[in-house]
Amino acid sequence: MKEMLTRTECEAMRGIAIIAIVLHNYCHFIGRIVKENEYQYLGFNNDRLWQVLTNPDELLPVHLFSYFGHYGVPVFLFLSGFGLVRKYERFPYSAGTGAFLRYHYLKLFRMLIVGFSLFVCVDMVTPGRFPFHWDNVLAQLFMYINVLPEPDKIIWPGIYWFFGLMMELYIVYRLLLYRRSSWLVVALIVACWLLQVFCAPDGETLNRLRYNFIGGALPFGVGILFARVSAEQSGGLLGVKWEFVPSKVLVWLLLLLLSVVLTVAMSYHFHTWFWIPVVVILGTIALVKLMPEYVQKLFVWFGGISAAMFVAHPIARKLFITVAWKQDIYDGLMLYVVVTIALSWAIKQIIDRIPSPKL
Repeated sequence: MKEMLTRTECEAMRGIAIIAIVLHNYCHFIGRIVKENEYQYLGFNNDRLWQVLTNPDELLPVHLFSYFGHYGVPVFLFLSGFGLVRKYERFPYSAGTGAFLRYHYLKLFRMLIVGFSLFVCVDMVTPGRFPFHWDNVLAQLFMYINVLPEPDKIIWPGIYWFFGLMMELYIVYRLLLYRRSSWLVVALIVACWLLQVFCAPDGETLNRLRYNFIGGALPFGVGILFARVSAEQSGGLLGVKWEFVPSKVLVWLLLLLLSVVLTVAMSYHFHTWFWIPVVVILGTIALVKLMPEYVQKLFVWFGGISAAMFVAHPIARKLFITVAWKQDIYDGLMLYVVVTIALSWAIKQIIDRIPSPKL
């Protein structure tokens, strides 16, 4: 039966997500550009967003990527949860918890060690050198730096917090969610939401929670639930037959437009802000469903190098962010994008030559 999300569509979603993240992580480093609400909910960021939306200028795309681009991360988390179910719950699986966690740690480490080593070399010879401390370096390499106090001040490059988050989610999945009731996934999502919703919107507690699995449980859990529903089409986990009827172009288009509107509208209230990742995920699914084949192939290609792009783009940013500061924002952005793509291809060659872990 027809898949709700094919492998090609998942790869295209990865491509969309990594492009959003790469552009976001450059644009939000520029001083006069609107900043995002990612770890905390800051009202003045919304006020600035409204100003640029109602009085647009030539920098509007840069403002939008800065404010909304980080929502590529929930798309990656959704695909991670979706992929884990498809890989481990559809077929017999015998490896224990230790082997599972070792395998996934080493998969992440192959990317991290290459990107981190190259970044440190670049950081040491460019202005604005970061004061690395040995204990934080170890925490980064062993992927527990997220749980330390003030993570946004000790994780450098900041993007690499994602490795610690993924390791936490692998632990949660294997210990709590693997082949267990989908209601437990729902309960985890609700519990993590409640832990955040009672925090001060601009407080450090919320900041720390959202650097860890509590902040990522929603998109990750939605990915697990979506994969299980997809499996049920062929008599899956709950033994229920689901008839999947391909939606018409108009339906996907309306879903995409609705997602865009809701993403903006929900950004203006603290309690709806928590649920924007679900809307973004649905919008991304609609977008890949609407893509012509030749466009989808381009995003599939980016999805294929997304891991390398993730570890490469902080290196390119450190080299070219000064162009945006001193010269022209779009000049710097163009150089950054070109070098990021080329560097990603080179880094992928290095990563591919590191022996893959065996499960």
